[in-house]
Amino acid sequence: MNKLNREDLLSLEQYAEQRNDFRARVMAHKKSRRVDVGPNLSLYFEDRLTIQYQIQEMLRIERIFEADAIQEELDTYNPLISGGTNLKCTAMLEFTDVEVRRQRLSELVGVEHKIWARVEGMDKVYAIANEDLERSTDEKTSAVHFLRFEFNNEMTNALHSGAELSFGCDHENYLNQADVSAETRKALSTDLL
Repeated sequence: MNKLNREDLLSLEQYAEQRNDFRARVMAHKKSRRVDVGPNLSLYFEDRLTIQYQIQEMLRIERIFEADAIQEELDTYNPLISGGTNLKCTAMLEFTDVEVRRQRLSELVGVEHKIWARVEGMDKVYAIANEDLERSTDEKTSAVHFLRFEFNNEMTNALHSGAELSFGCDHENYLNQADVSAETRKALSTDLL
């Protein structure tokens, strides 16, 4: 994993000066790193740049400038950067209506263990979910999960050679899948170097 360290971050003053341009670059970068699986599940794939942006924003909002506090932010967010054999994402179950959201989250308990990736011609790889802490109970699941998809060498080589990539969900109350565009496949395959 290509972790971020303090030297990779801008000071609060530097970030304030560069924030608009940096934010625009990150938002453009993120467009090819989102996969919608059906109408309510979005996978936002993280990498070094998206995590740097997240950390810079946290430092800015919290006015963090002490070395120990900066290191704490790095320690919190660095595990979300893909490690060369995997893809990591934030999975969000998105429902605009509060009552619908409450109902659907109770119907989707365990959904985070039913989300998969598949490289063309190969078996599904199910996500390893929420390694930091459990986000579901017996009564409901969380609207946000952190997922890791581990790929073997054969899968990685196939992706680099142009194999198709899809993501899906096998939960009985959310059966959906999505084929990934060539642009997104290319962006995600760079995480597998």
